[in-house]
Amino acid sequence: MLFSILQIAGDAGTSVAAVPQQEVVSYSLLEMAAKGGWLMLVLLALSIVAIYLFGKKWWMIRKAGTIDRNFMKDVNEMIHDGKIKSAEELCRRYDTPISRLVGKGIEKAGHPLGDIQTSLENTANIEVASLEKGLPMLATIAGGAPMIGFLGTVMGMIQAFFNMANAGNNIDITLLSGGIYTAMVTTVGGLIVGILAYFGYNYLTSRISDLTLMMESYSIALMDILGEQAQAGKTGEAERTK
Repeated sequence: MLFSILQIAGDAGTSVAAVPQQEVVSYSLLEMAAKGGWLMLVLLALSIVAIYLFGKKWWMIRKAGTIDRNFMKDVNEMIHDGKIKSAEELCRRYDTPISRLVGKGIEKAGHPLGDIQTSLENTANIEVASLEKGLPMLATIAGGAPMIGFLGTVMGMIQAFFNMANAGNNIDITLLSGGIYTAMVTTVGGLIVGILAYFGYNYLTSRISDLTLMMESYSIALMDILGEQAQAGKTGEAERTK
């Protein structure tokens, strides 16, 4: 009996050992992306455009917000000394939205303050519009990329059901794998591109809002300087007429 038990255990061990090990299949990120089909090329193009727009606008906004903290102090001293041309040259030397805004106000020095205020507002609107150029495209990518991914999902599921319908009674899981890969991979790709573009758009929008507040503060400071200069001019003229 002991011999029989040992023989059965040996046969069981032999049968277990004879079972082949299942091979583990792994895909690289590039190979997995290729499973998504031609829609992944569209998403790749959109991601390149989004990265280009974000980098370009980020650098432009960063450069626009960089200005010497003594800029308005120097402008104030030049205006009080009557060096209007020097103040205008200083603004042209910096060549930023803030300096161009201040320079436009200095050019209108001597005009009524209401006209100067209107000129500053128009200049500020032009500068902000220039900074916002390209952001609608980034917002479009943020909303459109997930929709393209969902389109790939629908196309993949249609392909899977089409393969099932043509297979008849010989349905195999491999018939569904192609469609399922297309459905899942394009969805993930579209969401990744859309999420990154969405966060990038909101970040750039917040930076532009901060820069707009800076421009408003500088325009108010310039109006105060020009108002003091105009008041001083009126006082001096009144004293000369006495």
